[in-house]
Amino acid sequence: MNPKKKYYENAAQTLIEHFSKRGIEAYYAEDGNAALKTALRFVTPGSRVSWGGSMTLEEIGLIDALKAGDWVVLDRSVPKTPEEMKEFYSKVAVCDYYFMSTNAMTLQGELVNIDGNGNRVASLIFGPENVIIIAGMNKLCPDLDSAVARARNTAAPMNTVRLNKETPCTQIGRCADCMRPDCICNQFVITRRSGIPGRIKIILVGESLGY
Repeated sequence: MNPKKKYYENAAQTLIEHFSKRGIEAYYAEDGNAALKTALRFVTPGSRVSWGGSMTLEEIGLIDALKAGDWVVLDRSVPKTPEEMKEFYSKVAVCDYYFMSTNAMTLQGELVNIDGNGNRVASLIFGPENVIIIAGMNKLCPDLDSAVARARNTAAPMNTVRLNKETPCTQIGRCADCMRPDCICNQFVITRRSGIPGRIKIILVGESLGY
């Protein structure tokens, strides 16, 4: 077996155990295709589904699969005006399944996320009946400090480039703790546990995905 794959698999077993202690259901998928199949198995026909901005979800084909499925899709690309966005997010808040990734995770089973508008972390914290996170094992960090550093210095700069933001990190490649109007680091959320056991589910993928 590929050494990296073996490492990911072994580390995932440790993570699954630690997530379980925190009320988070965790699963391991060896690649994106397996992760996609696992994710879709959670969704029941006729249910309401939505998702947060995520390169990981796009890379494994989940967004296309959700749009083609037998459920009510709340597509975040549809609303255009502030009024439409307000109505849209009020529906997302009570959806049955919300999909997202995470900016970083610790070996102890903590999740670290940075958000610009706050809609993604808001849904993680409260609202949707089920939150399903899909995360490549490249996002694993040894502890909380390194997870926060990863979110600030890897995930955020890459996302500002993707979103064409005018922030220092797009130029220097690391967080400058800026206060620019374009800053996407407005909300820092650390998830220690799921207050409702099993509400948060995470699929750990044995390959590098997303930022």
